[in-house]
Amino acid sequence: MDYDKKFMLQALKLSQSALPQCQPNPPVGCVLVRDEQVISQGYTQKIGGNHAEIEALNACVGDLSTVTAYVTLEPCSFVGRTPACASALVKSGIKRVVVACLDPDPRNSGKGIQMLMNKRIEVDIGVASKEVSEFLKPYLGRS
Repeated sequence: MDYDKKFMLQALKLSQSALPQCQPNPPVGCVLVRDEQVISQGYTQKIGGNHAEIEALNACVGDLSTVTAYVTLEPCSFVGRTPACASALVKSGIKRVVVACLDPDPRNSGKGIQMLMNKRIEVDIGVASKEVSEFLKPYLGRS
């Protein structure tokens, strides 16, 4: 198994910890990796609380330019009850983000990916997408 899939499956397992408190938001997991070692992780908190990416970023200090973020669902690009996760990833200095699935929410739906790419962050989409989409399907489109 390649490293990207290994860490995405770890983020998927972590996302299950978000349930049921995160609802109606989807349960998302985020794992931050440096040199093939997990340095931080997070999952979506209760409504109005931090999303997975923010939880993981808040647990990190120092230079993140060599860190890869593995996120089960496309980082949000809009400000709602919480700040935009895509903006937080940009500000963090992370240079690579791996996403399993695009967010079907029309407020986001590709905009989070575009925000990252516009800042020259390498984005890989579709890692472990089958496993993640099967898990997320019941929770998408309800927030």
